[in-house]
Amino acid sequence: MRNTSISSLTAGLVFCCLSLSAQTNACDLNGDGTVNSADIQAAVNMSIGISPCTANVAGSNTCNAIVVQRVVNASMGQTCLVSTGIHVVAVNWTASTSSGVTGYQVSRGTSSSGPFAVLATVGASATSYTDTTVVSGTTHYYVVATVAGSSTSSNSTPVAAAVPTP
Repeated sequence: MRNTSISSLTAGLVFCCLSLSAQTNACDLNGDGTVNSADIQAAVNMSIGISPCTANVAGSNTCNAIVVQRVVNASMGQTCLVSTGIHVVAVNWTASTSSGVTGYQVSRGTSSSGPFAVLATVGASATSYTDTTVVSGTTHYYVVATVAGSSTSSNSTPVAAAVPTP
């Protein structure tokens, strides 16, 4: 088992996230195959209550300014950023300088002393992970461990991320 420390582990709130859809674009609210001004208008109408909220960009049936901004960004050529909720947490770390590192294991708990549940294992070139499954009003604690073959190092020092209530 490697005992490699991960320096500079940080967690911060961001208001964007990873695209989770592979075949369809969640920002294409009218389903015409293109994200454009019609989708922006649909997002605005849904967020102010003129139209029923059917969007699944920031969580199922969540329509607000965040959804409108994500649709606007997608209409300008950016990736349609979707999440399971309004908030996401970006976890960043400094790459290990140890030889043989094949990836990193990112884990989360609700206490700084654990237990920590594995969220993902990412490749050796990764130095960040975006958690799209955070719970509003909760403080989550993140740790990262290096993976070398079938061995995993000790966890890094836990870092807290307080997720606000919408």
